[in-house]
Amino acid sequence: MVSDAYPRPFEGQRRASAAERGGLLAMDPLLLVAALGLIGFSLVTLGATTGEDIAHNPHFYVIRQAIYAVLGIALMLAIARVDYSRFRELRVGLYTAMMSTIILVLLLGEATRGSRRWIELPFFTFQPSELGKVLLITALAGFAIDRGRRIGERQRTARLLLLGFVPALIVIMQPDLGTGVVYIVITLATLFIVGVRWTHFALLGGLLAAAVAAVLVIAPAIGHPVLKDYQQERLTSFLNPSSDPRDATYQIDQSLIAIGSGGKTGRGQDSTQTEHGFVPDRTTDFIFSVIGERFGFVGAAFVLSLFALLIWRALRIMTLSKNLYGSVIAGSIAAMLMCQVFVNVGVAIGIMPVTGIPLPLMSFGGSSVVVTFMAIGLLQSIYVQARLTSKSRADLLR
Repeated sequence: MVSDAYPRPFEGQRRASAAERGGLLAMDPLLLVAALGLIGFSLVTLGATTGEDIAHNPHFYVIRQAIYAVLGIALMLAIARVDYSRFRELRVGLYTAMMSTIILVLLLGEATRGSRRWIELPFFTFQPSELGKVLLITALAGFAIDRGRRIGERQRTARLLLLGFVPALIVIMQPDLGTGVVYIVITLATLFIVGVRWTHFALLGGLLAAAVAAVLVIAPAIGHPVLKDYQQERLTSFLNPSSDPRDATYQIDQSLIAIGSGGKTGRGQDSTQTEHGFVPDRTTDFIFSVIGERFGFVGAAFVLSLFALLIWRALRIMTLSKNLYGSVIAGSIAAMLMCQVFVNVGVAIGIMPVTGIPLPLMSFGGSSVVVTFMAIGLLQSIYVQARLTSKSRADLLR
């Protein structure tokens, strides 16, 4: 049985002022430095790489990314001023909103490259599955806490898996395999943090392995393939990157050439692979290839160090949270960030299949940037509330 083992604020503690709740001095400085450092490096990278992409508008990508960053930072500061525990009461509404938006995109979304993931709005393109990450984290954490008090452990595990895997399957149907995988990781992280037994994970691992075998091996062998040819090629081509350099493995080959040519300090203005468009999706899925070629090992190590700092602070905030709900949210956000970084960088260096996951705060894209800042705002809210709770206890003990 899961219990909210973390202490709650004292009933008699004073209300925090607005300055205490949301001031910059109240937030985690290292988390803020990591986030701002990543978005700043993204602007530098996009500015150095995309100057000739849009005729008569050399700063198109930089200006757009800066606008997304400003909007995201504003939302981060706003969320940091709110007590995250309030979202627990809104879990049903948050989950309903997530399901509604990702289903709506199947009906009204714009089709691009065979995928239906975006909704065209007057001033920008909105990707509901990105926002769904934060909504799933906050809603699923609330369900995990409350379910544990009312039902048995097996039923709780089954219900949480259902709540997490159903939206994941809908997103995969768009098709957006990468984001669907992130939803699954968020669900598993939630189960792990609330203390699901290892036997449940072992059974789930066996079922997932059987499902993968059925999709990739059994179904094609009996003449009823589940995946399209290009999807299966994407999932298997990384195992032999040189097998089809003009088609199936083209993206991975060009990415490896770009990163390898960067050397220790990068090629700077002589970055031919990324400058001349040999690397596809160089502003989004393969932006790490741009970093590797243009700034070399030093630049890549700097970016990965910022991500390490970001994830470390998320895990640290998980341990500082005033209650279990905050710990589940912080841990799930850390898992989401780790998954996205590992898969995106892994694709760029050829150790993961091409799945289309953006690099948080680095890849160009409004939905990804804004939602990542929203997640960081949740982390800041947890940190601020933990500090206020500790301060209230200290004041009462004086």
